Amino acid sequence: MRAHHARAAQALDVQTEAGGEFWGWAGRTLGAPARTTDGAPAWLRLVTAPEDKASGKLWDGNLDAQQVFGDLDGRRPALLAVHDAVDDGTAYRAELSARVEQPVLSDDPVLQRDLPLPDSWWEDLAGTLAKVAAVNTDRVAVRQQYMDRAIPEFVGTPAPAVTCWTTAHSDLHWANVTAPLRILDWEGWGRAPEGFDAATLYAYSLLQEDVAARVRDAFPVLGSPAGLAAEATVCAQLLQTVARGDNLPLEDRLRDWSEELRRR
Repeated sequence: MRAHHARAAQALDVQTEAGGEFWGWAGRTLGAPARTTDGAPAWLRLVTAPEDKASGKLWDGNLDAQQVFGDLDGRRPALLAVHDAVDDGTAYRAELSARVEQPVLSDDPVLQRDLPLPDSWWEDLAGTLAKVAAVNTDRVAVRQQYMDRAIPEFVGTPAPAVTCWTTAHSDLHWANVTAPLRILDWEGWGRAPEGFDAATLYAYSLLQEDVAARVRDAFPVLGSPAGLAAEATVCAQLLQTVARGDNLPLEDRLRDWSEELRRR
């Protein structure tokens, strides 16, 4: 993987910098800081997949996001260039993006500490997500079939009717945001029930009551009939991860949330 990352840097005419190497889930991605020929700071990310699976929503997510959103008024790191290669049945895509200098707000998607953020940050987040929600796309982040199956199984209630489908980032947790606001990792964006991003951020805030309450204040759709489908979907998704042995610290809070959802 490092050898292919180095080849991608050469193909894109950038120089990687020592230190700061970041491996993604299961070694599927490798990122590192880089600089362009004019000295601009950048980030070079390499993603890999079997050649016959190198397509579709996740593979093209960042490229699609660049075409639709651009840098989202500075809230999304712009994708500067892409380089594709295939070697012995494995596809490699290198994505060169503008570097985000601010660290993410949490190393873990689940927020483990109190996080006082100014009102302006929350206003920026709400405004940015509203812009995302208004975009038309045929990309799908959440499927009705999944909701019909998973919500009864993991939340214990029939899937609520979706009153409005909107566009969502779909992976809005604390390891994907910075202050000042930048939103990272646009692989999975697409259509989802209204309020999906807000519900996702709320779920990953459940261990911090003050922050969870602030998420609800910032996004009034949470707790409303319009947001019920999104909340039930996110709760089901995370309880499903708990069943696989992941996100175990959230289990009790998720079960409390599912009980509240069943009463609505």
